Amino acid sequence: MIPMIHMHHGIQVVAGEPHETDDAIVIEDRFELFLNDRFVTGMVASRDQLKELGAGYVINEGLVRCVDKVSVDGDRILVYSDTGCDLKWAKQEVGSSGGLSFITPPQRVVSDVRVSPDDVIAITREIETELWRKTGGVHCSVLFCNGQLLAKSSDVGRHNTVDKLVGYAALNHIDLSRCVIGCTGRQPAGMVRKSAHAGIPIIISRAASTDKGIAAADAAGITLIGFSRQDRFTIYTHPDRVMLRGRD
Repeated sequence: MIPMIHMHHGIQVVAGEPHETDDAIVIEDRFELFLNDRFVTGMVASRDQLKELGAGYVINEGLVRCVDKVSVDGDRILVYSDTGCDLKWAKQEVGSSGGLSFITPPQRVVSDVRVSPDDVIAITREIETELWRKTGGVHCSVLFCNGQLLAKSSDVGRHNTVDKLVGYAALNHIDLSRCVIGCTGRQPAGMVRKSAHAGIPIIISRAASTDKGIAAADAAGITLIGFSRQDRFTIYTHPDRVMLRGRD
């Protein structure tokens, strides 16, 4: 089994008193992603769900619509798709996380999926993984369909957690237009565009959004929910997908 954490010695200070401690620290790795044998980008990620990460990245960045095959060769993630785009024409930008993103306008998301406030709270409650519980050093995302938890992911990068879930869905032929994604991470435009390219209609985040993240969700037809914590949350766009008392 590939190690995801290592123990690191430190000095913990509590109320001014120092104590020896050994903390579980998440391991950060680097990978190279290739699409149809052409280099796409370098990636900083956690070393698990790498096939899903590769498949999800190329879909979520709007480079392809589907993936035919993914393999991992050491630190190289090799993705193959018959619908691959010509990378030399793909516009690029540095995303809010400092990583490379592609500027590809997503299609508008169409879905009749709806959730109740209890659904939002239940999904939020599941947004954690064993790696997060051990280290506190990763972001987490979850994928739900028809009220059922389909998959979880965690990674040192919040963008990667969404890529891993979309890749899981693509490799398992899951209709993402019927799904809801829950995230620990903030929702700037780049994060929202990933869900839009994948066709996910509802995003639930424990964290905040940005103005451009909200604008991207509104334009893409996505229901964006932020600050989902305990029994409260804020709906920023397309509230018709949330079944609220007095609004139906």
